Amino acid sequence: MPKYIFVAGGVMSGIGKGVAAASIGKILKSKGFKVTAIKIDPYINVDAGTMNPIEHGEIFVTDDGVECDQDVGNYERFLDENLYTENYITTGRVYQAVINRERNLGYGGRCVEVVPDIPNEVISRIKKVAKKTQADFVLVEIGGTVGEYQNLLFLEGARMMHLKKPKDVLFILVSYLPIPEMIGEMKTKPTQTAVRLLNEAGIQPDIILGRSPVLLDRLRKRKISIFCNVAPEDVISAPDIESIYEIPVNFEKENLGNRILKKFGLRLREKNLKDWEKLVKVIKTAKTEVKIGMVGKYFETGSFTLMDSYISVIEAIKHASWYYKRRPEICWLSAEKYENAENSSYYLKELKNYDGIIVPGGFGSRGVEGKIKAIEFCRKQKIPYLGLCLGMQLAVVEFARNVCGFKNANSTEFDPKTKYPVIDVMPEQKTLIREKKYGGTMRLGEYKCKIKPNTRTLRAYNGNSISERHRHRYELNNTFREQLETKGMIMAGINPEKDLVEIIELKNHPFFMASQFHPEFKSRPLKPHPLFREFIRACLRK
Repeated sequence: MPKYIFVAGGVMSGIGKGVAAASIGKILKSKGFKVTAIKIDPYINVDAGTMNPIEHGEIFVTDDGVECDQDVGNYERFLDENLYTENYITTGRVYQAVINRERNLGYGGRCVEVVPDIPNEVISRIKKVAKKTQADFVLVEIGGTVGEYQNLLFLEGARMMHLKKPKDVLFILVSYLPIPEMIGEMKTKPTQTAVRLLNEAGIQPDIILGRSPVLLDRLRKRKISIFCNVAPEDVISAPDIESIYEIPVNFEKENLGNRILKKFGLRLREKNLKDWEKLVKVIKTAKTEVKIGMVGKYFETGSFTLMDSYISVIEAIKHASWYYKRRPEICWLSAEKYENAENSSYYLKELKNYDGIIVPGGFGSRGVEGKIKAIEFCRKQKIPYLGLCLGMQLAVVEFARNVCGFKNANSTEFDPKTKYPVIDVMPEQKTLIREKKYGGTMRLGEYKCKIKPNTRTLRAYNGNSISERHRHRYELNNTFREQLETKGMIMAGINPEKDLVEIIELKNHPFFMASQFHPEFKSRPLKPHPLFREFIRACLRK
């Protein structure tokens, strides 16, 4: 029988439930177990595809094309496993399935109720993942915080599973212990309150992970033990650290993996985190930096810079930098300041301060002209450039305007009436846009790509046939392909089924490559993505 570990959060959101769950999975996998993970999001949206990345954070995409929460990306990176649509559950998906079943008389004409029918649907989805993956451990992260109305039904499902199979279900609470500046003492009361709220849902945590700026001391662990009804050794410190990849190593310092096995009545096992520990050593000791500028728009929310909008890109840069034992310094460059005609040349000069420039994906016209100017500057000044999705489309637009002489060339996303639509929407996508069908309707998930011989791309991948993940509607317009190639743009990668350009590169440049797909989704800490690896290599040469 598989074992189920539910991870819930207390006090506030954003304290690291996802990386805690991913780290636990990494520890158990290092002990020889097969592990999978599920993210439960309590919003009504069917998936994350229509959400604003500033509000929600990055939209991660799996091989089978589900648009999901960024925590699924953390699971893949830590477990080095591909996850699929079944590994992602939302309130919207659950209610949609129950209502569709009721409409088809799937409940035999009886009254369908929120309890137990919604929790039962949740349970069936969790068990479906366990059956499909044949995992020894299924980690289930419940989004939000305990005490919220939105996740009560998921907690109820977890409670019902524990009631039927108490020896197969474990509960872990990730809770924050603040140190108010005016007091200067770590406070346990918020965690005590979170545990009581979890108790009200009929659940007693087996293990508490104490998130805090520093390690929990013996006094705090004893206090949580007494008031939260757990053993002191089941209160695990989760202090702030420089890199999330250090978390599994920190957890194992307190023997978390074997604590979990003991609670399930399983034989204790040795771990094998040697490669992971080597990675952590590189992260902590790398001194020489590589400086990367990220030109985008999903950075700011009020007075704060929100890095979660591009979390997979950030992690992919880190993976490739650590591969060369370098410390990445990522700087956020707002594209909008490059748009002003009078001051753009002044601001663009700052790009010379970076070893390389990335223009990541995005939607909407804000900042687009600034990004195009930044790309032109990188092309002319021989600054290593990597474009991702929109970053490729705008590289094509810049090349068409300034090299091919196509005045005001553009993407029809930004100028539907442009004379030179070098980037255009596919015919089937036009119908979906006209009918306002936006959710889950882009070119999503894994598609094949055939790489052209004698290209930098081929050297990077060391193979001529690859598969990569997509999330976009607009494509390079094949009508202009020959003209772009004549002027020196290399169509280095082509999707063989639809004859669509997937990768472009330029000759006589230290590094100028861009992909229509999102390579960042496939980068792993111990296996940097080839395009990011070659990009960082070029940056180091600069």
